[in-house]
Amino acid sequence: MAIVKPFRAWRPKPEFAADVVSVPYDVINTSEARDLAKGKPNSYLHVIRPEIDLPPNISVYDEKVYKKGHENLQHFLNSDFMQQEDQAALYIYRLEMKGRSQTGIFGCVSVDDYNHDRIVKHELTRPDKEDDRTKHIVTQKAHPEPVMLTFRDTENIAFAMEDCIKSNEPIYDLTTEDGIKHTIWKVDKTENFTSAFNAISNLYIADGHHRCASAARAAKEFAAQDPEHSGEEGYNFFPAVIFPTEQLQILAYNRIVFSIPDNFLEQLGNTFTIQKKAKPVPAKKGMVSLYLNDNWYGITLKSTPESDPASQLDVSLLQTQVLKPILGIKDQRTDPNIDFVGGIRGTDELEKLVDNGEAALGISMYPTSIEELLDVSDAGQLMPPKSTWFEPKLRSGFLIHTF
Repeated sequence: MAIVKPFRAWRPKPEFAADVVSVPYDVINTSEARDLAKGKPNSYLHVIRPEIDLPPNISVYDEKVYKKGHENLQHFLNSDFMQQEDQAALYIYRLEMKGRSQTGIFGCVSVDDYNHDRIVKHELTRPDKEDDRTKHIVTQKAHPEPVMLTFRDTENIAFAMEDCIKSNEPIYDLTTEDGIKHTIWKVDKTENFTSAFNAISNLYIADGHHRCASAARAAKEFAAQDPEHSGEEGYNFFPAVIFPTEQLQILAYNRIVFSIPDNFLEQLGNTFTIQKKAKPVPAKKGMVSLYLNDNWYGITLKSTPESDPASQLDVSLLQTQVLKPILGIKDQRTDPNIDFVGGIRGTDELEKLVDNGEAALGISMYPTSIEELLDVSDAGQLMPPKSTWFEPKLRSGFLIHTF
């Protein structure tokens, strides 16, 4: 049984929405956030990336950053370009990108469901990022950004959303600078959706593992300080947009390696047949393209006898057959010799990073499928880090949950 709860959202007045909403905190670094927010005092980046309003050399983990985030959020909530709903509500959020769309319910989900694995995870979180987001939530007394969840639509929720859309005008309808259209409707009969989700057994994390974990940790902190804790307080619920699985699109999550052995290709050739002049984007599951020395090379990962779904992922086979034995990368979460490049940036980004000397090797992957994600989650297993890149991304700042 999944709990999906209406909430009293803070949201920009429609005429200001384009100036307020921003990309999520975790798809850009501080420098990129500072550039995007330049000349935009109402950008929500000032809340989710508050270090941009402090000296450039400050650590993102400095206590001044968390304090600034609180100050900036309070400024937003007290401004004339924001408003709070009179009543708790649910919303429908549609994303349209390059001719395809996905439509989900925007509401609050339960920390208790996360703690008891009814909101199912498929990745481990990094302690430093988890600590960081927890401090932001505790300091701001808000969940400033939603997570993206998915579910098997056994209750025809997608049809109910379409019926609701037909009878309501959107409260937001805007196209952002990246060409993605964001449309949001307020739900007039929330009980139809809350009862339908009560019949859904599990929700699955698509994008936002750190935000889920941080919401749970923050709730535990608040509960410990609240002698009258009942489980119904606002801090026990965090915002999410929940999409049917069949509507989601996963892009590849590519890799770069900073240092490789001089005889890397020779070692690779001892295990694989190397295709020269390979295409930068692999054509099917099991194929990997590697960029170095101004050339693309292709290999096909070897199948293994293991039957568990996590071991059969391309990102797992890459780890056991290339990253660990040849490059000495034992843990992709912590090894400083590897980093990750979201699929939306394309293989051109891999070429650029290698060609300018920032990396020695670019690795272009075939995307993990949504079916593989669900199989791994249902088996209670975890994927290697950065196995999935969901696109399009939700925008932050449309609907804010405070408590």
